[in-house]
Amino acid sequence: MTDTAHGTFRAVSLPGLTRRGTVPAHLYGYRLANGPDSLPSGLVVRHKCDEPPCQNPAHWLAGTRGDNNRDAASRRRLAGHALADVRGAVGRARAVQTAIATARPEELDAAIAAALAAGNPSGAHQDALF
Repeated sequence: MTDTAHGTFRAVSLPGLTRRGTVPAHLYGYRLANGPDSLPSGLVVRHKCDEPPCQNPAHWLAGTRGDNNRDAASRRRLAGHALADVRGAVGRARAVQTAIATARPEELDAAIAAALAAGNPSGAHQDALF
């Protein structure tokens, strides 16, 4: 996971101490879902759900970095929104990851909901994660 909570994986093994060969999971997934040339140069993959680790192709759209920044700025102050989580994106992603890893299958939805609620002290409603 990156410092912005985006998932990554190593696509190739290259020698050395750099992260060369590491691919953002949402970028790879976008191109897998839409074709290898589906993202023109200068565009980024944006998350409609504002959940950096999300891998749902229905939640992705292409846009400029400016579009992405404007999206975030307009929604960061919305009570109960993913971008308003007091733990930040990485803390939120780790809390959900832990909830998924430790919950029994029949309690998974409740565990995810509790993890999300923990970063939202206002108690405001927010949409489902995925």
